[in-house]
Amino acid sequence: MAVQSGPSALSTQAPSSREKGLCNGISPWLAPLAMVASQDIGLRFFFRSVQVLGSENLPLSGPLLLAPTHRARWDALLLTHAAGRRITGRDCRFMVTVDEMRGLQGWFLHRLGCFPVSQGRPSLASLRYTVDLLAAGEQLVVFPEGRIVREEIPLRLHQGLARLAMLAAGQGVAVPVVPVGIAYGHRPPRRGDGAVLCFGPPLSLEGQGRQAASAFTAHLATAMAVVEGQAQGALGLAP
Repeated sequence: MAVQSGPSALSTQAPSSREKGLCNGISPWLAPLAMVASQDIGLRFFFRSVQVLGSENLPLSGPLLLAPTHRARWDALLLTHAAGRRITGRDCRFMVTVDEMRGLQGWFLHRLGCFPVSQGRPSLASLRYTVDLLAAGEQLVVFPEGRIVREEIPLRLHQGLARLAMLAAGQGVAVPVVPVGIAYGHRPPRRGDGAVLCFGPPLSLEGQGRQAASAFTAHLATAMAVVEGQAQGALGLAP
């Protein structure tokens, strides 16, 4: 996701004043039903076991960017299991591609706190809304790889997450970035597999501009590879 950093045309305001144009907020009746369907039924039915490592690295308050590896559609459910309202008392807000927000799936996502962004040319409204969420102390999930990657290849991250952190910093909102590694018994996961999610220590972005974004993205890729290796090791897989 290409995000241009720049001065404070991105002034902050309460997320609710912008979200109507991007999503429907979090439905007070649908969200609890979705939690039961995903956490109590979906994960328990599909996976033999679900393990969470490094929970001590997850801040329970304040603005936060979660940067997970992306191996399957199950990733989002594992994140809400490990960092959602049952654990932290707050929801995971997902930034997703425009294509994911269409049709019946899009109807649900719009009502579960997700909001769309164009990877190539993110709109000013989506960037403002993102900064609003962080300024309000929300936790935001961004998949830095930009897509599901099942191949055993080195991590290739977009710089969008780093630039979002820079935009927030420009508004006086310092945002820690927590690398998250996710592993399954197989790629893609099969019914009866084990699943492991591992949180790494929070990272802090320093500086502004392309060089700082590039350096932080490389640092984040290394940290994500480490925690993914730890998740794989917990499953008895070779990283």
